[in-house]
Amino acid sequence: MKYQVQENCLTIFLPHELDHHNAEEIRRESDHLIIRNHIRYIIFDFAETDFMDSSGIGMIMGRYRQIYMLGGEICAAHANERVKKILTMSGVTKIMEIIEEDQ
Repeated sequence: MKYQVQENCLTIFLPHELDHHNAEEIRRESDHLIIRNHIRYIIFDFAETDFMDSSGIGMIMGRYRQIYMLGGEICAAHANERVKKILTMSGVTKIMEIIEEDQ
């Protein structure tokens, strides 16, 4: 996984498969970066992601709760149709904007 911090925004470049192994690593590393860098915004970049299970949804929800308590927001970028469907079916799109390519 790759992470990029710009001011108070953290971009998390998600892996090809977002499963329980990757989700736990992302949770640990992102929590550390959120605290150390006073992060208020998270962009989950799904450009490389083709698969996501419930652990990925849980990881996103956990980061949302953390950022929401700090007064911030989360969003998704570069989500393909399959990932968008998973995010919508899980209800995550109610708390996270999906940034479309043409914006």
